[in-house]
Amino acid sequence: MRVKNHWFRNERPKAVADIAGAVAFIVWRGAQQVLRNMRRADFDIETGPKYFDFLSEWLIFLVQCADRTAFERLGEARIEFTTVLANRVGEIFADNRNDLLGDASAAEIKDRFIDLLNLRLSDYADFERIDYGCLRYLAGQLAHVVGPRDTVWVHDQVMEIEAPQALEWVERGIGGLLDESPRRGSRSERVSGE
Repeated sequence: MRVKNHWFRNERPKAVADIAGAVAFIVWRGAQQVLRNMRRADFDIETGPKYFDFLSEWLIFLVQCADRTAFERLGEARIEFTTVLANRVGEIFADNRNDLLGDASAAEIKDRFIDLLNLRLSDYADFERIDYGCLRYLAGQLAHVVGPRDTVWVHDQVMEIEAPQALEWVERGIGGLLDESPRRGSRSERVSGE
């Protein structure tokens, strides 16, 4: 998955809320990509509520990964970053679920997502870093969502393939968005016509 992690216009410093909004989009795209990868790998993730249950677990995992990266890079601004990030991811998730399933209002869906996020974040806080135990916890949550034939295989797929790749997307995205060095010009700007 290609991660757009540079600002189009770089003339002013970006507010923490702007960065969090951009990371929310990266997190959303990353979770969708993982879902596509796992369905392509023949995991039984039904369209409907299970689809969104699966997606919500990945979104929560990636939000907590972004929060950990923000803790290292943003210091005290991390609280604002994570609050804006969680709310924006919740809005995107709620809008999509409401559009496709219509089983509740977007506000109700977002509230349920934020409640689950808070519950899971307290569980993820027990892990000092994103390691084997943390990835095993994620896989365990996903095992409840996938079909019965996939519960054994979900751990391998998540821990060995999907989670490391998704972590890379989030870290690269945040790193690029926080990078204040000037961007190289486009290829046409770098190549002279002589």
